Amino acid sequence: MNPRPRILIVDDEEQIRLFLRITLNAAGYEPVEAATGRAAIEVATGRKPDLMLLDLGLPDVSGLDVIRAVRVWTQLPIIVLSVRSEESDKVAALDAGANDYVLKPFSTAELLARIRASLRAYSGETTAAVIEVGALRIDVPAHEVRLHGNLIKLSPKEFDLLLVLARAAGRVCTHRQLLEQVWGPTHRDDVQYLRVYVAQLREKLGEASGVPKYLMNEPGIGYRLVMDTP
Repeated sequence: MNPRPRILIVDDEEQIRLFLRITLNAAGYEPVEAATGRAAIEVATGRKPDLMLLDLGLPDVSGLDVIRAVRVWTQLPIIVLSVRSEESDKVAALDAGANDYVLKPFSTAELLARIRASLRAYSGETTAAVIEVGALRIDVPAHEVRLHGNLIKLSPKEFDLLLVLARAAGRVCTHRQLLEQVWGPTHRDDVQYLRVYVAQLREKLGEASGVPKYLMNEPGIGYRLVMDTP
């Protein structure tokens, strides 16, 4: 990753690009810009950004097409910034390959937190043999999970589900992505099945009180494993 991470801003509204450029510069990032989808693909190829902030409503090609085009050759983090609040729009973007989805208007603090989480994941921290998320420690080769040093006994499927979420820590995993990766494509629509396993995981991680510490629900979309936990 660049010493000063380079972030590509893709939005056809000049005022939004200006706001993001000022915000990112102040936070220590190097912003580059594109006002169209085709320009975004060219900049992503030539300037090698570390992360992309993408609006879906572009004047030439759709943001979804940009995501699909970029995903052919790179896994750079893509955070969608959009006024579209429908669950179907969020799910479509995430299933196309976006890493996160932030609704406009958004707070600067929230956006910068989402950027940090996506950059950490892309840097390779979550692909290590041992993944640590707050007090949660996952030893991948040993298939062992500890919370505050205490061993947590998980079934093979519970472990696989937690591992998929951990490898994408800080990012949203859609229901379909989780079901396909853990149970296979024939179970891609078994959302209730997924909810049962998430409930079991939460209970074993001490979230039975109803206050999530690690597994955050994105209603109608999926789940996120939170990285910045005490």
